[in-house]
Amino acid sequence: MTSLPADFTLLQVTPELETGGAEQTTLDVAHAVIAAGGRALVAARGGRMVARLEADGGRLAQMPVQSKNPLVMLGNAARLTDLIRKEGVDLVHARSRAPAFSALWAAQAAKVPFIATYHGVYNAKSGLKRWYNAVMTRGDLVIANSEFTRDHVIAEHGIAPEKVVAIPRGIDLRRFEPGMVAPARVEALRTAWNVDPSERRMKVLLAGRLTRWKGQALLIEAAARLQIEGLGDKILFLLAGDDQGRTEYRAELEAAIRAAGLQDTVRLVGHCDDMPAAYLLADLAVAPSLEPEAFGRTAVEPQVMGRPVIAAAHGATRETVVPGETGWL
Repeated sequence: MTSLPADFTLLQVTPELETGGAEQTTLDVAHAVIAAGGRALVAARGGRMVARLEADGGRLAQMPVQSKNPLVMLGNAARLTDLIRKEGVDLVHARSRAPAFSALWAAQAAKVPFIATYHGVYNAKSGLKRWYNAVMTRGDLVIANSEFTRDHVIAEHGIAPEKVVAIPRGIDLRRFEPGMVAPARVEALRTAWNVDPSERRMKVLLAGRLTRWKGQALLIEAAARLQIEGLGDKILFLLAGDDQGRTEYRAELEAAIRAAGLQDTVRLVGHCDDMPAAYLLADLAVAPSLEPEAFGRTAVEPQVMGRPVIAAAHGATRETVVPGETGWL
């Protein structure tokens, strides 16, 4: 374990701790800092993952950092400046664009280093949007979560390559360890998802929030084709993920399932807090993202749990899936 300076305090700033790869990485880094003897603070709106942060010994500084309202952002900068000075923060780490403005201003006011992690490949169709995205590059260092993302940041913003370092997202091997998952946890999910213990179909898991680019509609289309070809009784598709208020998209998916007569083949099982057990329940994982993943945690986690993955052949999944060995692209 890497040692930290005495009394080291890290402040991470992220919109919320609800669900997602950036949020999980926030918790992973907080856990590592605490394990190394430091203190971990997270400024965020809140969310269902706060309990896990606090269980690890981290602290939430609740504030509306998810807001894009300029007045609220200025208020957040003042609140963060006070927090940095009061808690003796040594490093400020932003994980999203809107919070990055407030975090950068606060770090500059308090004269502490500021870094940011590029968790996604942000689209910029105008100079204004490119300026907005570039806030992530205005600190002392930019962290990219894959070589794919690093190449994008350098090309998009024209910054010096030595200022951008690629650090792939980590997976907590204590949490994602097949031998540490009690059978009761798998059975609890089986019951919650209404998967009969005698189910003989191949169970295919797509984990990801319900948003169009994650490919849920594409998977339903594939399931419909399999049914037409007479293979519909061979596979059970489990789509795990929260709609996060995207009720129209969820309704669209439900309608597509009904229209294709796939009610017994495709199931929307909702948010899952126990992903290690979910992967053990499944036989195969899929990550059919329609747009390139900046990292693609759901293509990596199943491999750690001993399950192969089929992933879209673009973005950072080409760095994490070994075709024919750990999965297929």
